[in-house]
Amino acid sequence: MTRTHVVVDSPIGPMTVVADGETVVGIYMDDARHLPPAERFGPADDGTSVVLKEADRQLGEYFACERTTFDLPLAADGTPFQRRVWAALCEIPYGETISYGELARRIGQPTASRAVGLANGRNPISVVVPCHRVIGSSGKLVGYGGGLSRKQTLLELEQGRNRLL
Repeated sequence: MTRTHVVVDSPIGPMTVVADGETVVGIYMDDARHLPPAERFGPADDGTSVVLKEADRQLGEYFACERTTFDLPLAADGTPFQRRVWAALCEIPYGETISYGELARRIGQPTASRAVGLANGRNPISVVVPCHRVIGSSGKLVGYGGGLSRKQTLLELEQGRNRLL
């Protein structure tokens, strides 16, 4: 397959959605901490990718508070441990948060909260794989590759305290 991408506007800034064939492999904020080199995104889509159009539509619905779950084919490239963490992120309900320690317990490795935090920070499919729903054990917002202000904005949106559109 060949990767293609599209840049979509969002209330939290431009987001680059990357597909490999008809599978989403990345959603990146423009200044994310672990942004891969642009050449890994492939060429800009010519408007024919069904999955990129669908990702744009679903993200728009999410930001308009019309969608609480995503239904996109996903394939994140990572280690088996990272993929377990990212799968567990998808089980955190909309509008809820858990700690890194709780996430470590949920994947069966209760002493691995630091490793879970590192895997969380490497999540290549932001927003759709909701790494923003993980907070510090004290309840404080910590560690978000897109910046803590974006994390706060996303959590406020999901908790009904902030309408972005």
